[in-house]
Amino acid sequence: MKAIILAGGEGKRLRPYTHVLPKPLMPVGGRPILELIVGQLREKGFDDLTFAVGYLASIIQTYFDDGSRFGVDISYSLEEKKLGTAGPIALIERPTEPFLVMNGDILTSLDFGAFMQAHKESGAIATLAVFQKDVPISLGVLELNDRKEITGYIEKPTLHYPVSTGMYCFNPDIYDYIPKNEYFDLPDLVLKLVAAGEKVLGFEFDDQWLDIGRPSDYEAAEELFAQKIDK
Repeated sequence: MKAIILAGGEGKRLRPYTHVLPKPLMPVGGRPILELIVGQLREKGFDDLTFAVGYLASIIQTYFDDGSRFGVDISYSLEEKKLGTAGPIALIERPTEPFLVMNGDILTSLDFGAFMQAHKESGAIATLAVFQKDVPISLGVLELNDRKEITGYIEKPTLHYPVSTGMYCFNPDIYDYIPKNEYFDLPDLVLKLVAAGEKVLGFEFDDQWLDIGRPSDYEAAEELFAQKIDK
């Protein structure tokens, strides 16, 4: 099966680490995040991988080479100008079967095989992996009516939202919706598909998921990995 991994971002929120190292190569438990992802994908039958690279691309290419050391075939698509998160997909040859797209900085226990199988069986053009995110509010939240009278007071509530996790299953038809050589983000693509009346689904999972975008996320990932090793 085919997977496209987005690994071209600058990782500005993780500086100064990412001044010299691309974010997907940040080590978790002594191994790069992207290497962990590759291993997970291989185990679920994804053996044809394309890395969409840009920032510090040569370091990623040097580390992974053609992928044979990791039991997969790896090719590279170089982004020569910033194209957002969906724009780089258009640079890659259009797959003939449904394929996976994901960010290269995600630590998750999602079953990628089950994710793809659910997508294929659904008839959707796109399926997004969805995680329920708890968002604590550190203030008292008031409920007011039309007359500005207080009708309720909730002290430091926790809100719950279904969030996109940066993991997608797509049918090849999504290529028809991505402008070529233009900046275009994945949220824009999803909204464009919905506006066109295409079937777009969410695949909910309640396993582990960390988007390692900030130093606090990175520290949490290291702690989580250490806990798994200790078990």
